[in-house]
Amino acid sequence: MKTAIIVGSTGLVGSHLLKLLTNNINYSNLKVIVRKPSNNQIGKVNEIVANFNNLSLIKNDLIGDDVFCCLGTTIKNAGTKEAFKKVDYEYCVSIAQLCFENGAKNFYIVSALGANKNSTVFYNKVKGEMEEAISNIGFNSVYIFQPSLLLGKRKEFRLGEKIAQFIFKPLSKIMIGSLKKYAAIESNKVAYAMNYFSINNKQGVHVISNEQMLNL
Repeated sequence: MKTAIIVGSTGLVGSHLLKLLTNNINYSNLKVIVRKPSNNQIGKVNEIVANFNNLSLIKNDLIGDDVFCCLGTTIKNAGTKEAFKKVDYEYCVSIAQLCFENGAKNFYIVSALGANKNSTVFYNKVKGEMEEAISNIGFNSVYIFQPSLLLGKRKEFRLGEKIAQFIFKPLSKIMIGSLKKYAAIESNKVAYAMNYFSINNKQGVHVISNEQMLNL
């Protein structure tokens, strides 16, 4: 039986993933890294409260076999490009490095469609740089999930995302062939893919496309 470490469990994808991993018989212990306690520690779920600006303080708690990272924000929500990069690059890479040093074997992370370290689009560039940094740490396997627009109900309100969902959700139904990779995707489908590949794991670095997740 294995231990999983989950970061970003209160978000759109992470909340679905936590439910799936709770029912995944391969894991006897789920360590959930949170900013604030939720008092939802049930069964094999154990919350660990962390200061994400100093994750080394909880390094001794970051001992597990598999790590699932669903952290992510937007430049608008973060306030500045620097604050966005802190969440989507620094926090993610720090978690990965600390867990690897503690013996974690496999890393699963939500990135984004269009992630590319050479992109002229800041958001895509940061995502691409994050992917490269984590891929080079040395895990037995790294699974990078690149969803298009995520569908689902967030706890926080994102106006731009709401408008995009209103437009793209109906369009996604007619996106076929080469257009399917751009179709909006339900957040629970991304969580399902993360759980699926944790069970059907293979060594190496794997990029799971939006289309692959839609077809699972």
